Amino acid sequence: MDSRVSVQTADFSLADEYAALAQDRSAGAVVTFVGKVRDLNLGDDVIGLHLEHYPGMTEKALSHLCDQAQQRWPLQHVRIIHRVGDLDVGAQIVFVGVASAHRGASFAACEFIMDSLKTQAPFWKKERTTGAERWIESRESDHQAAKRW
Repeated sequence: MDSRVSVQTADFSLADEYAALAQDRSAGAVVTFVGKVRDLNLGDDVIGLHLEHYPGMTEKALSHLCDQAQQRWPLQHVRIIHRVGDLDVGAQIVFVGVASAHRGASFAACEFIMDSLKTQAPFWKKERTTGAERWIESRESDHQAAKRW
């Protein structure tokens, strides 16, 4: 299996990432997910996010998620991109792409990676609202989603 992990400030091209995953003729399914900065959270208007990470450890955690997905499902390719730094509303934060022979494995692996990433990868989010800044705590719903795997 081919897996690639990137933690970066630069934006990414969904079209380019999809094309890279889809070029394998043995991949009958490509599933992608893109997470974006929302404009509303906890009842407040959001104007942006600042994301921090632990360099080295973050990439290792994301690579471990790729390995876990490969152990569970027959995958050809996995790609995870997570952005850090200052991001405005509407900006892309995270990309997860999975290619496999069949759709079931791709869908399940993509969902597993996103559910696990939310609780296992060392990222910290500071939300900028119209009134203040605040660090975002992990949510119980994220932990519950990760537990189902």
